[in-house]
Parts: sequence; structure tokens; C-alpha cells
Amino acid sequence: MRDDARDYRDLFLRDVPMMDTRAPVEFVKGAFPGVLNLPLMTDLERQKVGTCYKQHGQEAAIKLGHQLVGGQTKAERVAAWAAFARANPDGYLYCFRGGLRSQIVQQWLKEAGIDYPRVVGGYKAMRTFLLDTLDEALAQCRFVVVGGMTGTGKTDVLAQLPNALDLEGHANHRGSSFGKRATGQPAQIDFENALAIDILRKRAAGIEQFVVEDEGRIVGSCNVPLALYQGMQGYPLVWLEDRFDNRVERILRDYVVDLCAEFIAVHGEEQGFVLFAERLLQSLDNIHKRLGGERHQRLLAIMQAALDEQQRSGAVELHRGWIEGLLREYYDPMYAYQRDSKAERIEFAGDEAAVVAYLREVN
Repeated sequence: MRDDARDYRDLFLRDVPMMDTRAPVEFVKGAFPGVLNLPLMTDLERQKVGTCYKQHGQEAAIKLGHQLVGGQTKAERVAAWAAFARANPDGYLYCFRGGLRSQIVQQWLKEAGIDYPRVVGGYKAMRTFLLDTLDEALAQCRFVVVGGMTGTGKTDVLAQLPNALDLEGHANHRGSSFGKRATGQPAQIDFENALAIDILRKRAAGIEQFVVEDEGRIVGSCNVPLALYQGMQGYPLVWLEDRFDNRVERILRDYVVDLCAEFIAVHGEEQGFVLFAERLLQSLDNIHKRLGGERHQRLLAIMQAALDEQQRSGAVELHRGWIEGLLREYYDPMYAYQRDSKAERIEFAGDEAAVVAYLREVN
């Protein structure tokens, strides 16, 4: 049998398959990318065993656990673990602290003829390792922030750089009031874990300077780690510029054409368009107070007419009306103010090609 794992760095660098034996409620709160949840106990079973432990001690809790997970239930769970072990012979299993639950799963697998190693320290130790990885990077590495007006293509720039950390990608959100996607966002802990693993792998490849997009404290429902966000308020800034008409086209692509296609891919043609339209209208409503009543109503009328035409004919040209209005009247004045307030930090400004070339050169 292979030894139990203690080298968390190696596990994440090699993307080793792992089986999480915690209860579903624990898994949903936070897990690692690509890990499969095959619990020893359901949420209800875990709750009953926990109550028993508090009232009567460990021995009684273990006895109850064996009663709850026995017979056919036990056989089905062992079969699922065995299937994972056979499909992933180089993998590992773990529970929360690498203790009793993972040892029980390991023992039951052994009784079924399969020796399968576990991660010593379990989820808690691996999570602590990833938090330390993030802290170390913030202390030891250089960071550069890419800023720019809405629609300049900051995400497009990041996609061309091997040392970019795509916070919006990890959060599955485009970052603005209109940034919510057809698929949901990860849990906060999942977001942090994915970001830390990204950093770990890039540093292992020799990268010591990272590029991030200028973000607010929150990307959708995901909080940017506080130390990183605080650092972003002082890191050198590269300002991305583009023509107004290019920005309108990019927003039309990202927030209308691509987002609509995303909703349709997830929910089907008819329901997908309905949900896409609701999302767009809700996004505008989210900034109702900041827009003011008159401006909100005017842009809403343009958006509704554009959606009606898109549903009728598939044409998206009318959407340019509300996009242009939002840029000129809302986003551009706000970003112009931000640029002025950050002017002393700007070390370079230019279009996409120039910014990408500069960032590659200074890396």
C-alpha cells in the first residue's frame, strides 16, 4: 500500500484525485477543485452521531455510527468508494482532520480488498496550507493591477498573460452590476482555494510577479481576500485604453450575445432567453438608485425594446442604445474620477497590444 499523504504541495501541484468523505453540508461550504464527495455519513447521520458524542461520549457515538451505516447502506457506500479507488489508483481519501472518519473508510475498503491511502491532517490541514500559500505570495511576490474604463477588455488582456490571476474567472462573475452569469458562483472557500492553487502552480513554474484586474472588494458574492484587496489599493497600475465604439461592441458581445447563449445552453432556447432577459433587467434595476429615476426609466425602455426585438428576430443592434447611455452617463464619469484618484500609481497606459507587450516585458 502507498503511504498516507503529508505533502500537500505535491497533491495540488500534481492535481491528484481525491475523495472527500465529509458530510455533504461540510463539502458544500468549501472544497477543492475536482474533488468528489463520497461521504461516510449523510448530514442527518452526522448530526445524530454528533449529538450522541456530546451526550454520551466517543464510544457511544462510534457504536451509533456503525448502527446507522450498516448492512445495505454500508455495502453501497463501500462500493462507491471502491469504484473511485479503482478508477483513481493514484488518489487519496480524506475527512475533516484526517481522523476517525477517513480511518473508518480506509478500514472498510481494506476489508473489501482495497488498500487506499488517506491525507494526514485531512481537509483542515490542506485548507491551512492553501491559506498560507496565499499569504506567502502576497508577502514575497510583486503584483501589478490592470485598470481601465468599462469595456476596455481587461479580462482579454489577462487571458494573454501566463502570470495573470483571473479573479473574475475564479469567482465565475464578470465583476460589475451586470456581471452575474448563467451558472452560479462558487462558495467563498472554494473561490479562495482555487485562487491559492492557481498561485501555487504558477510559482512552481517560476512566476514571481502577478497581474490582476482592478476589482472591488466583492466580485459578485465572492470576497477578494482582504490582504490582496488592501494590496491592490497600492500596487502599480497599468491603465488599459480603447475607443468608445470598441468598448460598446465588447460589452454587446459579453453581456448580450455571449450571456444569452450561455443561458440558452444551460436552460434551453425558450426558458433560457426568458431568464437572460430577466437577468439583464434585474442588473439595470440593481443600480436604479445610483442612476436616478428618470435615467433608469429611459434606459429601461431602450433595454426592453432591444430585448423584444432580439426575441422576435434575433437582432441585437438595439442593445447598443442602453450600453452607450450607461457608459456615457454612468460608468465613464465614475471611472474617470477613479483614474484621476489613482494617477500617481499609473506606470503605463496604452491599448490592448501595448499593455500586453508592456506586461510581458516587465514580468
